[in-house]
Amino acid sequence: MAEPIDTRLLAELTEQSEDLHSDATRTTRTSLDDYADSAAEERHRNRRWWRPGFLGAAAAGAVLLGTGRATAASAADDVMALQTAASLENLAVNVYTTAAGLPFIKDGNKVVVAFIERTTAQHRAHAQAFNAAAVKAGGKEQTGPDPKYAAIVQQALPTIKGPADVVKLAITLEDVAAQTYTKNVSQVSDPALRRLFGSVAPVEAQHKAVLLAVQALLAGNAADLITLPPDAAKLPAAAGSVGFPDSFYPTKDASPITEGAVK
Repeated sequence: MAEPIDTRLLAELTEQSEDLHSDATRTTRTSLDDYADSAAEERHRNRRWWRPGFLGAAAAGAVLLGTGRATAASAADDVMALQTAASLENLAVNVYTTAAGLPFIKDGNKVVVAFIERTTAQHRAHAQAFNAAAVKAGGKEQTGPDPKYAAIVQQALPTIKGPADVVKLAITLEDVAAQTYTKNVSQVSDPALRRLFGSVAPVEAQHKAVLLAVQALLAGNAADLITLPPDAAKLPAAAGSVGFPDSFYPTKDASPITEGAVK
């Protein structure tokens, strides 16, 4: 029998998630615009290096061999990081879409279906943003799923029997995405890309926090305690912290930038 989930809480969580996503989307648009401007400026500088008299022959050679190689290496890493991020988002879209088609989801409460649809739309928007940035960086779009976690999903799907199983799988995907984007902030070379990853990471972290709270109550057969306003006297002591197990978001399980890069 499927575990009941209080629809009022899901409705509010959906609204809060959309608010955070809207803030991230505004930052993402600005970051992509800034990144396009910085990429154009970099191309302009590269063209100037070739103008006669701009630099002495020896100095020009040193700049092109030194700075040019470093810039190329950084740009290649940026593209791979963006493609891997897109692959994680593509996989999340696939998983949530599959979950929406499961009998105990699609035939269940309409608010639950709406929550899944909204989250799927957010992941799809994230994938589009990462791919747009990858193309601006001179790379290709990543339309496939992350290969490592796609294999994990394929193993998990046949074992899904109810909402708790869907929540467990979703937590895995949301967590690796949040960890990866958090680490990417320090790995990409362009400030606009750092803002891009920094704007999306909190959305995924919020998804995980919500899922952890729901998972804990489902596991404790206490779904009836998911109410608004909450009855603090009845909630377990860990209710206020279960969604936030870490003081600082970890990155030890972040995917390497090469994991989902286009081959």
